[in-house]
Parts: sequence; structure tokens; C-alpha cells
Amino acid sequence: MAGGWKPRFGVADFHISADEALHHGFFKLDRVTVTHRCFLGGEASIQRELYRRRDAVCVLPYDPVLRAVVLIEQFRVGTLDHPRGPWQLELVAGLVEPGESTIDVAHREAVEEADLQLGAIEPILRFTPSPGAAREYIDLLCAQVDASQAGGVHGLAEEGEDILVHVLSLDEACALVRDGVIDNAPAIIAIQWLQMHSPRLEQQWV
Repeated sequence: MAGGWKPRFGVADFHISADEALHHGFFKLDRVTVTHRCFLGGEASIQRELYRRRDAVCVLPYDPVLRAVVLIEQFRVGTLDHPRGPWQLELVAGLVEPGESTIDVAHREAVEEADLQLGAIEPILRFTPSPGAAREYIDLLCAQVDASQAGGVHGLAEEGEDILVHVLSLDEACALVRDGVIDNAPAIIAIQWLQMHSPRLEQQWV
């Protein structure tokens, strides 16, 4: 394992003794009681509210010819108290439906949210954004696109989507991350990754 680190405990070192549904709507909120082993010996039992989301896929569309990224802007209820307002500049993204692969979701959401056709797709990483409170895993991807005609407003009306498409140079996107304008985790991670890997992708994709 990278860096020589490996976890002290694993899947055999905890058990769930209670799992109570509190609210099951678009998302699920449950109350779980878990007993787990402790680093200094013995066990501890904790009770927590657990927010359960389906797996998600986030895609950073990149045009290696223009050296430009395609980002989307939309209203986000989770940032109602954001000092700049609840509109976020972010990646194309969507939840995984039953029977879909990560690549299926990437292609579907690129069309629905930005009217983009994806070319080559490069996995970035899979991560969990808030493990202290939420069961949520995100697959982060970078995808080749032609951004020359990208723009407009897209999204599915039946899902309440109102999405504005932006084309930015990679340098502009990196500056927005540096200045804290882009402040959601998937976009930050993906843009910083692309900053490091764009020379390789440009050689492969052009």
C-alpha cells in the first residue's frame, strides 16, 4: 500500500447492532448503533445518524486542443447559506442508477447536463467526501470533449435542473480554485489533478 500505511482494523472489527430508518425519501437518513474495536484495546459502541446516498459519478470534460474545461453552474440547496449565494460552479455529475456502470453515468449526464459527447475517459479516483456522517462514494473522471460549441442552458425539467454551461481555459479554472471561487470538493480535486496531468492527456488525446 502506498506510503507503507495499512489500516489497523478491518471489516471483521465492527458490527452493527441496530439500523433504524428515520426518513427514506430522495435520500435516506437512518440511525445506526455500531460497536467497534479500539486502538488501546476493548470496544466502543456509538449511535449516529447516517445519511445514505447512492454512488455518484463526477466528470471533468477537457478539450486538449483548446486546453479548456467545461463546467456547469446550477442552484444547490446544500449551499443556501453560502455568502456568494447557492449557485455552484461544478462538474457534470449524476447518481448511479441500478444496472449502470460508472462510464454509463458519465455519458448520460454529459448529454443531459451539457449536451456533450465524451471521447476518451480517464479515471481520477474514487473517494468519500464526508465519512463522518454520510455513506457516499464518488467516482471522479476526466473525459475528452470538443468544447468549441459548448454552451447554453441544459438539464431535465422533470428533475428541476436549470444548468448553465461554461467553457474556461484550464488556467482560468486553476485560478478559480486558487482564489476559492470554486469551493466544492469534486471540482477542486479534478481541476488540480488535471493541472498535473494535462501534458500527458494532450499527448494522448490530440
